[in-house]
Amino acid sequence: MAFQGFELDELEKLQSNANAPYYEFLRREGMSVGLYTVPVNGTDRQHPHAADEVYVVLRGRATLRIADHDQPVRAGSIVSVDHGVDHHFSDIQEDLHLLVIFAPPGSPDD
Repeated sequence: MAFQGFELDELEKLQSNANAPYYEFLRREGMSVGLYTVPVNGTDRQHPHAADEVYVVLRGRATLRIADHDQPVRAGSIVSVDHGVDHHFSDIQEDLHLLVIFAPPGSPDD
């Protein structure tokens, strides 16, 4: 297939129905894309991944700790994290809703 289209509200319903903090909705040879949510005061248990990542903050407010750097994020923030680098969200002040892109394809468990 040459393309795929998605609607965010439909994807969020599918993620909610799956009852999963991470919901992958697209996987191609060079990348994968999913939605990731962390509630206020929640714990982000990420670990370094084998793939590079891009986080696009759709809603919410928090701090993304990348190695020894704290990067504040809010709706509209876009942050890239290289593969193998320790990172996690902390100080989650508003429910965090993220679009996550892995390249090459990966998942939070990789």
